[in-house]
Amino acid sequence: MTTTLFGWGPKFDLRGPSPCVMKSDIQLQMLGVRFERAIADLDSVPKHKAPYVKDGDQLIEDSTFIRAHFEQKLDKKLDARLTREQRAAAWAIERMLEDRLLFIMVHERWLEDVNFDKGPRSFFANIPEPQRTSVITRVRDELRQMMVRHGLGRHSRGERMQLAARDIGAVADMLGDKDFLFGAEPTAADAATFGVLASCATRFFESPLSALVERHDSLVAYLRRMDARFFADVSWPAMAA
Repeated sequence: MTTTLFGWGPKFDLRGPSPCVMKSDIQLQMLGVRFERAIADLDSVPKHKAPYVKDGDQLIEDSTFIRAHFEQKLDKKLDARLTREQRAAAWAIERMLEDRLLFIMVHERWLEDVNFDKGPRSFFANIPEPQRTSVITRVRDELRQMMVRHGLGRHSRGERMQLAARDIGAVADMLGDKDFLFGAEPTAADAATFGVLASCATRFFESPLSALVERHDSLVAYLRRMDARFFADVSWPAMAA
C-alpha cells in the first residue's frame, strides 16, 4: 500500500512554503512511515488545504489528523516518553504557535504588499489576465477579513510583533540549553515548532519576524539541528511553473 504526503517542496528559502506540511513530513519520519511526496492539488480534496495524505485508498486531511491516523494505525505514540505534564505543555506550545504565531507570519506574507509581490503572488501565475487580478484581490480581501475576525487583523503591525516576540521568547525559554524541547530527542512538538519558527526566520521576506527569531542563538542552532536531522536527504517533485 502506497502512502503519499501532499504538499510543496522548497520555496521562499525554506524546505516548503507551508509550516504544517513541514510538520507532517517530520512527524511521518518520526513514526517510521515509508512515504512518497507529491505536489498538492487543493481543488481535489474537500478541505482545500495541505498537508493531506493518501494512505492507500484513505484520504486524511490536516496535520493533526494525519498524526492521529498513523499513531493509531501503528500503535505508536510520538510523545510516549513524555510525562502527562509534558504532553500537556507540548500541546499548548503547538497550539500557541499554530493558532497565533503562524497567523502573524501569514499576515506578513500575504497582506504586506512588498512580501506578497515577492512570494505568494507567484501562486497565481497560471491564472490568465484579467481574471488573475480579480482572483488575487478576492483572496487577499477574504484573508484580511478572516484576520479581523481572528483578532490579529485589529492590531497594528507593531502590536502583532509584540505578540510574536512573546511567543518566540516562550519557545526559547522552553528550549533552554536542551537539544530539543523535551530533551535529547525530538518529539511531536518539535515538528510543529520547526515548521512555524523556520517560516518566521526566513530572510526571503522583509519582516521583523526573522530578527525576533535570530535574537535567540539557541533557536537558530535548534532550527539548524532540526533541518539537518529531518531534511538533509529530502526531495520533492518539481512544482509547476
